[in-house]
Amino acid sequence: MHALLSQMIAGPSRRCFAVQRCDDDAVIGSTSLYDLDLAESRAEIGATWFDRSCWGGPYNAESKLLLFSHAFDDLRLARLALRTDNLNVRSQRALTRLGLVYEGTLRSHMRRQDGTRRDSLYYSLLADEWPTVRDRLRARVAAKTTA
Repeated sequence: MHALLSQMIAGPSRRCFAVQRCDDDAVIGSTSLYDLDLAESRAEIGATWFDRSCWGGPYNAESKLLLFSHAFDDLRLARLALRTDNLNVRSQRALTRLGLVYEGTLRSHMRRQDGTRRDSLYYSLLADEWPTVRDRLRARVAAKTTA
């Protein structure tokens, strides 16, 4: 595991981020950009996870707001892509709710940890769509932090 993390951090086409809760500085999740290609102005968002106790709170929306802002405002990317397992309906709903566009399915795309094959559903967000998604994310974060 340590070697895998070291490899992920060292790669120039990957940027890993810890998600830290401000209240107590606890690390509650992680997300990353990978296949980062600044010349082509694109990246894919890698595996994002949160401690189950943080599901449903503002954390995913806040982290996506920060990550998307970094991608579009700092790195000036034209495109972000995300993919999810066809069985992960929760993730698919979250991506749609965020305003990402479903692009298609790669059939039998990869092997799951249990050895079965999975289809990968691809979603994307383009730079010209970012302002609308940013406003939607800001509203979601505000609603969840004031509730």
